[in-house]
Amino acid sequence: MDNMKPTNAFKLSALASLIIGMGAYLIGLFNANMLLNEKGYYLIILLYSLFAAVSLQKVVRDKQEALPISKPYSVICWLSLGIAIALLTIGLYNADMLLSEKGFFAMAYTLSLFSAITVQKNIRDMLLFQKNETDLPTQDIIE
Repeated sequence: MDNMKPTNAFKLSALASLIIGMGAYLIGLFNANMLLNEKGYYLIILLYSLFAAVSLQKVVRDKQEALPISKPYSVICWLSLGIAIALLTIGLYNADMLLSEKGFFAMAYTLSLFSAITVQKNIRDMLLFQKNETDLPTQDIIE
């Protein structure tokens, strides 16, 4: 596996995408013409989805690095993300919104999920890079 350090530009763009995606979703939710309980539904779906996506990314990465991971936790992560996406899809399908509003929420949600996974990946890559950097033996250069 490559132990390449993510560039600052990549880390910054991933973090900016997460902030923009979540910000847009939350601003859209704040300005939406819906009941407070509906706004709560969509807020919890976003938060649940972000947690499930980051947890799933960790499970996948742990398996890739041959770290122990329990099968039940792995299944729960996959199910959680699937359920969260299904809940958003069902909610938007049945929502009394314009199609453009539904599309806006779907795209802001998708951007947030992708960005959260990427930010988590960058954090994991940085930790692995730092660990490998400190594990390298120092050698004298002979000229």
